[in-house]
Amino acid sequence: MSKEIDLSFGDAGPPYEVAVKIQGGDDWELNIWSTFADLTQLRGIREAVWNERRSITAGTSAGAQVFWCANGDTATVMIGHDDETWDIALQIPIAVVEKIATMAEARQLD
Repeated sequence: MSKEIDLSFGDAGPPYEVAVKIQGGDDWELNIWSTFADLTQLRGIREAVWNERRSITAGTSAGAQVFWCANGDTATVMIGHDDETWDIALQIPIAVVEKIATMAEARQLD
């Protein structure tokens, strides 16, 4: 089953510049606080292959770091202590991550 993923960027207070909301319909929502500079790193998401121990650290959620990696057209967002012992993970289309990078580069808020 494929659901539409909604994405929005909002203003965040220091030390963060942006609050990112990724939402899968009415079923789930992920909130990430970050800087634009950290999120622009996501433009390299296709090279962030977890099996090769390459992930991108960008943002904070639930008081933990957010790690991003890719496998084909799917990205995995991992939240936790590190990218091997994370506590929460979800998979989203890689196009959503690329859109986050594009919006961060443009410093675009909703």
